[in-house]
Amino acid sequence: MFAGQVALASLPNVEIVSLLVICFTLAFGRKVLFVIYTFVLLEGIFYGFGIWWVSYLYVWTILALAVMPFRRMDSAVFFALISGFFGLFFGAFCSLPYLIAGGAETAFAYWISGLPFDLVHCAGNFFLCLVLFKPVSRVVRRLVRQIGE
Repeated sequence: MFAGQVALASLPNVEIVSLLVICFTLAFGRKVLFVIYTFVLLEGIFYGFGIWWVSYLYVWTILALAVMPFRRMDSAVFFALISGFFGLFFGAFCSLPYLIAGGAETAFAYWISGLPFDLVHCAGNFFLCLVLFKPVSRVVRRLVRQIGE
């Protein structure tokens, strides 16, 4: 996840992490939390432990929890919709630390100023998941079978 995030870092709000969280959640269930928090720790080490990092402590878990009830599904369109909505609301989710640090006005300003990026995030997540969900989930499932989860 970390390598994919770094590889796409030059493209604003275009990321593969959401797709990978979805695929890993479908394959590993609750054990995906180990993957998520390893990724979050690497993000903090690489980019610094700023206020933005606090939101990473819960935001990827929100996506995993949203996917968890649908572990038996295999629909690229369904998971592309979840991924797109997650991208659209990513800024709102990430504004919570700013609510604590600076109050409601700060959190609202943070969220509103990022809406154009959230729209790009939504579209990028939707199309990446729509195109890559089947092949990535197939590879992840194959790896899980090989290592015996």
